[in-house]
Amino acid sequence: MLYYLFKYLDEMYALPGAGVFEYLSFRAAMAVITSLIISLLFGKRWINYLNKKQVGETIRDLGLEGQLDKQGTPTMGGLIILASILIPALLFAKLDNIYIILMLFTTIWLGGVGFLDDYIKVFKKDKAGLSGKYKIIAQVILGLIVGLVMYYNPSVVVREKQQTVVQQTQIGSTEITPTDNFVIEEARSTKTTIPFFKNNEFDYAYLLKWIGEGYQKWAFLIFIPIVILIIVGVSNGANLTDGMDGLATGTSAIIGLTLGILAWVSGNIIFADYLNIMYLPNVGELTIYVSAFVGATVGFLWYNTYPAQVFMGDTGSLAIGGIIAVFAIIIRKELLIPILCGIFLAESLSVIIQVSYFKYTKRTRGAGVRVFKMSPLHHHFQKLGYPEPKIVLRFFIVGIMLAVFTIITLKLR
Repeated sequence: MLYYLFKYLDEMYALPGAGVFEYLSFRAAMAVITSLIISLLFGKRWINYLNKKQVGETIRDLGLEGQLDKQGTPTMGGLIILASILIPALLFAKLDNIYIILMLFTTIWLGGVGFLDDYIKVFKKDKAGLSGKYKIIAQVILGLIVGLVMYYNPSVVVREKQQTVVQQTQIGSTEITPTDNFVIEEARSTKTTIPFFKNNEFDYAYLLKWIGEGYQKWAFLIFIPIVILIIVGVSNGANLTDGMDGLATGTSAIIGLTLGILAWVSGNIIFADYLNIMYLPNVGELTIYVSAFVGATVGFLWYNTYPAQVFMGDTGSLAIGGIIAVFAIIIRKELLIPILCGIFLAESLSVIIQVSYFKYTKRTRGAGVRVFKMSPLHHHFQKLGYPEPKIVLRFFIVGIMLAVFTIITLKLR
């Protein structure tokens, strides 16, 4: 909203300094600062309110060291994260940008689902919370909406490179040189970035090439289910990672910062040209949103770090997972998620492996066998005797390594 206000003041009254709101870098910086201020100030007030209302987490005794000390810690802190993302985004982003609209919808939708789950647990005293199938349905609906918008909305376009031939005349000879340039026309596409390949663009429509001529028009049959799968997987992965003080929050901040860099280069024609990646018009505006996301998660970490003064609950974990997934899909870097979100992936796989192998051995041997001492993975290390702060910090280190590796895949082909 402030963008439009200062643009009006600049155009109508030539207000000195108002033009600075045209710069992404300035608005991104303001979004970070604002989100940090909101999370720090609102966070303290919200925690005091939750303590006053005795809105505390109910802890099951799983035999983990220090676990019962967390009994009664306020939950539903995810509202701090949501407010710290939405307010700066509304203030500093261009609200007519389709990508910003998608991200705002994602945040509100999954934040609302998570809030309902936490509300049932805390106020209705139902430990089960919202049924898992309803969470999955909500995530599938979000994936369907995002997929349809990304596929059909005329504002969702890319500009690709094409090879042209340039004739250069030198003394005594004429040299024909091929060169790559971005095409002028913007086009809707189901292409995405695929890592480790020289020609690193993959079109989901290719999977339907066996249909024959005109297969491109059926690309939505592949594209939309993949979008749904990614959103469900990453959102639940973030939810599973939220089991130690600061773990999901810090990991998400690292991922968000990396996605911000990828959005910046993808939305800048000069950087896109240098890195030989797709140029995505208008996607640079997402740096405003992701700046607010990083500021919100870092600000929340102030209260969520060990020993946590507040837990984010499903209000936060479902939302941040969905935000990361949709953001990656929008900037066409979703195939980098297994690397960038490696912590989420490992946590999810540990649960899948644990449950699947236990059921398999119980059926075939009569007694279930566990692969890990406990799942998700962070609890396995806790069972091995590692202190919680050490586990969290080491996961952060791994997350940073994965983030750096994700960025260098742009040139590692």
